[in-house]
Formats: sequence, structure tokens, C-alpha cells
Amino acid sequence: MPSAQDPFYVVKEEIQESIDKLQSTFHQWEHIPSNTGERVNLIKELLAGCESIEWQVDELDKAIAVAARDPAWYGIDEVEIEKRRRWTGTARTQVRSVKKAVEAGKESNGTSSTSVNGMHRELMRLPNSHQTDRSNKYSGEDDDDFIASESDRQLLLIKQQDEDLDELGASLVRIGDVGLTIHDELLGQEKILDDLGMEMDSTSNRLDFVQKKVAMVMKKAGIKGQIMMILFLVVLFIVLFVLVFLT
Repeated sequence: MPSAQDPFYVVKEEIQESIDKLQSTFHQWEHIPSNTGERVNLIKELLAGCESIEWQVDELDKAIAVAARDPAWYGIDEVEIEKRRRWTGTARTQVRSVKKAVEAGKESNGTSSTSVNGMHRELMRLPNSHQTDRSNKYSGEDDDDFIASESDRQLLLIKQQDEDLDELGASLVRIGDVGLTIHDELLGQEKILDDLGMEMDSTSNRLDFVQKKVAMVMKKAGIKGQIMMILFLVVLFIVLFVLVFLT
């Protein structure tokens, strides 16, 4: 059984007080003549109050829906869940009846008092959940561990968040290691490219040296020598061709 310290009943009592105040203002509004400044101000106050209470009841319904997923975790049962849903349904009906009556009176500007009185009778026929539940407000004091259960749930969520953060930190460390490995690999490739460039420069220098030597030999040999060298190379080529392809 829920205790008096149950957050639901704390919020419920606040909402019920707002509903009682709303109904009191509604009764006052009914007895004010039409087309007066006081009646217009009360209409604005009533509509604003209806909007505020409807929002609070909607938020309470969301909390009930969360508790309904695992009632045992919150120290309640299905009967208590259904009881809470009935209360929010009754509260919402009360507020909507007041809102509907006020809007009807606002649109008719007092010419349709029968409709407004009908709304009032409908409102009066609704069960007064504040009175019927007042005797049960402090029942079930053995459920005082609800707040403790809620605290445990919050601690569990914090623990899960810490574990997620630890996993994220480990992932960042792994990403950092991969980045360092890539950096080292790039440095190694850069060194290889530097060595290759140096070898190419050295080969180019040696090729230039050979070309200069060949040019000097050709220049010293003269035209006759160049012709003899060309003939020698042709004969050498023919011999190599025969040896490679015909034998």
C-alpha cells in the first residue's frame, strides 16, 4: 500500500487543492452578472487554471505509465496503478467540465444560462475524489520504501552512466593508439621515400657522368671512330639476336 510520503500522493494533493480552488472560482463566476469586468477576469483566471491543472495531470499520467512498466520496482501493484489512473481520469473530467462550461458561457455571453447550468449539474455529479480519497491518504504506511526504491533506481542509472563513460574512455584510448600507429607508419613511409629520392639522385648523377664520358670518347674518336663503333655495335646486336632467337 502506498504511504503518505509517496510522491504520487504529494502531487495528487497539490492538484486536488488546485481543483478545489478552481471549482470555488467557478461557483463565484456563475453568480456574477454577464458583461462585467470581474466576470471577464474570472474567465481568464479559470481558463488559465484549467490549462495548468491539465498539464499537471498529464505529467502525473506519464509518471504512472513509467511505474506501470515495473510496479514491483516502485513497491506498488496493478490495483494501485489502476486506482491512480482512475483518479487522474476523474480529475481530468472535472477540469474539462469546468473549462467547457466557462467557454460556453464566454461564447454565449450569458444568453445561454441553461447550458451553463447543465454543465454545472454535470460537474456536481462527478465524484469528489478529494473527499473519497482523503480517508485513504495515510493508509498503507508499510510502503515507505518507495522513496528508497526510487533512490536505488537513480543510483543504478548513475552506475550505468559511469560504466558507459568508462567504455567511452576505453574506446578513446584505443582510437588514440590507432592514431599513433598510423603516425608511426607515415613516418616510416616518409623515410622510405626520402631514401628512394636520394638513390634516384645518386643514379641520375652517375648516369650524367657516364653520358659525359661517352660524349668525350665519341669526340676523341672522330667521325671514323664513331662509324666503326656503330658498326661494332650493329654486329654485336646481330650476334646476340642469333644467339638468343635462333639457337
